[in-house]
Amino acid sequence: MSSHVPAPAAAAVAFHSTYIVGIAFIAALGGYLFGFDFAVISGALPFLRQQFALTAWWEGFLTGSLALGCMAGCLVAGQLADRYGRRPGLLLAAGIFAVSSLGMALAPGLGLFVVARFAAGLGVGMASMLSPLYIAEISPAGVRGRNVAINQLTIVIGILVTNLVNYFLADQGPGAWRWMFGLGAVPAVLFLLGVLWLPESPRWLAQVGQLDRARVVLRKIGNEAFATATLTSLASSTTGKETQARFREVLGSDVRPAVVVGVALAVFQQFCGINVVFNYTSTIFAAVGADLNRQLLETIGIGVVNLAFTLVAMVLVDRLGRRPLLLFGALGLAVLYLVLAFLLQTHAALGLVSAVVLAAIGTYGLSLAPVTWVVISEIFPTRIRGVASSVATVALWGAYFVLVFTFPILAQAIGTYGPFYLYAGICLLGFFFVRARVKETKGQTLEQLEDTFARH
Repeated sequence: MSSHVPAPAAAAVAFHSTYIVGIAFIAALGGYLFGFDFAVISGALPFLRQQFALTAWWEGFLTGSLALGCMAGCLVAGQLADRYGRRPGLLLAAGIFAVSSLGMALAPGLGLFVVARFAAGLGVGMASMLSPLYIAEISPAGVRGRNVAINQLTIVIGILVTNLVNYFLADQGPGAWRWMFGLGAVPAVLFLLGVLWLPESPRWLAQVGQLDRARVVLRKIGNEAFATATLTSLASSTTGKETQARFREVLGSDVRPAVVVGVALAVFQQFCGINVVFNYTSTIFAAVGADLNRQLLETIGIGVVNLAFTLVAMVLVDRLGRRPLLLFGALGLAVLYLVLAFLLQTHAALGLVSAVVLAAIGTYGLSLAPVTWVVISEIFPTRIRGVASSVATVALWGAYFVLVFTFPILAQAIGTYGPFYLYAGICLLGFFFVRARVKETKGQTLEQLEDTFARH
């Protein structure tokens, strides 16, 4: 199956769509691992509270320890991706995740469990940066947004499948949490086997001077005209520039506008507060009287809605563009959080709380969840894309840690409803930032975007 796009040159550029989507889905299995570890804590937390007698502080730290590992993983992945390529990092991420899943399942005490969860974060952090970056670099401009959104699709599939598994394991006794974590080794091994089949990123190959290998990969993605046009564009964007990026280069005046946008969007995606709903579902619904069985059932509903709206986002991201979806998500969440905070504060009916929570999940799944990853994967120049993406993703995971660490403490101090007033204000600020600073990126090649941000 091929799609044809007219080009100014005599030869028409053609893409091998089936092959592109296939390797995008394999790379996006890293997103599944992200979704698994992201969701498994919600179902396991009631058991872990009893197993380890968790205080509010330890509950927040245990939940957030994944993010600390993710931050370290992103830093490693950025350097590894720019020095050795995108593929070795994906292989390492899969291996780390498989081992750490078994480590969490077998942990005899809280200390070793937190260490294993930190190690899982290393793998998740590497995959969360490398998967969308790799997909962006192998995708033609016209479908890049949709393809990078495949990574978000596998994240939400991972969340939904994990919530279903948690629900059915919940009645297997106090040790059910060990099975919840241990089963993560299965998708990790499948991801590892899939990455062995992936080609290296042609943009990285061209960046380090391996033009013949880059052309071979580009011919698999498209025809000869596509390979030639891409290599010509890459040559003009990398002429006279170093091939090995350093972290200090992200402060350069030519890339600073892109870095500011990437880091700010990454932080906003977390401080918007939605991951409190994902990670502390049991706490939120317990505040309105739901029992454990109902709480776990609600996580399944959240996963289904998240999946449905992510599929819609995959259709819209290359049609409507990135900016309109970001604006809709920021403003929509601000309004919904105000309503949710009021309902929790007044102990409203469970049905009303569920409806607003699901509306917030749908809004996030349609906007900030997939589009943030799309923008981060495409706005940085090729020569620093690995390092700059790692900086943005480290900021994202740092914000995630602050969010999930502080929620149990805030909820204990001011009530479960209190933090949602704060998140509403953050979303309103995010709306004005997107409106002022985020440029539309749909339909442009990565090299065109590099030029656009350098001139900004």
